[in-house]
Amino acid sequence: MSHVNSNPTPASAGIDVAKDSLDLALSHEASTRSFPNSPEGHRQIVTLLQQHPLRNIIIEATGRLEIPLVAALAAANLPVVVVNPRQIRDFAKALGILAKTDAIDARVLARFGELIQPEIRPIPAENARHLQELLTRRSQLVQMKTAENNRLATVSAKPVRKSIEKVISLLERQIDELDRDLDERIKACPAWKEKEDLLLSVPGVGPQTARTLVAELPELGQCSRQRIGALVGLAPFNCDSGTMRGQRTIRGGRSAVRTVLYMATLSAAKYNPAIKIVYQRLVAAGKKKKVALVACMHKLLTILNAMIRTKSPWKNLQPS
Repeated sequence: MSHVNSNPTPASAGIDVAKDSLDLALSHEASTRSFPNSPEGHRQIVTLLQQHPLRNIIIEATGRLEIPLVAALAAANLPVVVVNPRQIRDFAKALGILAKTDAIDARVLARFGELIQPEIRPIPAENARHLQELLTRRSQLVQMKTAENNRLATVSAKPVRKSIEKVISLLERQIDELDRDLDERIKACPAWKEKEDLLLSVPGVGPQTARTLVAELPELGQCSRQRIGALVGLAPFNCDSGTMRGQRTIRGGRSAVRTVLYMATLSAAKYNPAIKIVYQRLVAAGKKKKVALVACMHKLLTILNAMIRTKSPWKNLQPS
């Protein structure tokens, strides 16, 4: 018979993830525990945490090293939250914590959960995680192809050009294979397919943007425009320090979503009448083009959020 912790107050747990180890801290305990970052270590952590009333379990996004542990915690119906590392760094600085060890990081994560209490959002199902991984791999291949194309433009020796061209051809084939796999996975899920079709009805939104939004922004259509903007990192922050009075900046959020949204907005500023008129008005008012584009990104995201919430394709949102 397992022992259940007698402390009735829900605790926050922080888990620092390294390649080979996991450090766990609980907000109501002074000590930390260390486990191997392995299936057995994950099972040990799940068993331990099931003995405590928990408010949340905070884990930093660490280049996908955290995914197996997060999946194990989610499968056990434990309240796990994956947070942006920048948030944790800023939080630690605000607390005056400058030292950095695995144990200290775990304590900071637990303290963050206790004080900030971030929203617990559903962890993607297995297929959704696969979709995210496919998108990440596609982005890597595209970057490699760009690098090879840049090299090709700088060399003249035939053997070198031939080698680079072969690599580019291989990368193009792999990108095509991933695109087919992505299409099949989205079509196999009616909810994903419905969302993708709605997104693709918007001038400026292409397949890569739609896929990324489906995989990386499941909250689309379920949040207010302020909340969805903050999740993506498009909510402007005041910057009134020193000589930077009156300036506003964006930061944080989901960079993969922001990247594809930026590319979509570049296209929409030319071909989407609702975005084009906003962009032209802001530039005519003296705004820098980059500032105008960021404002249009927020506008486009707000439109997409409303479309998914109401299940209304683009043509139904236009004036008759």
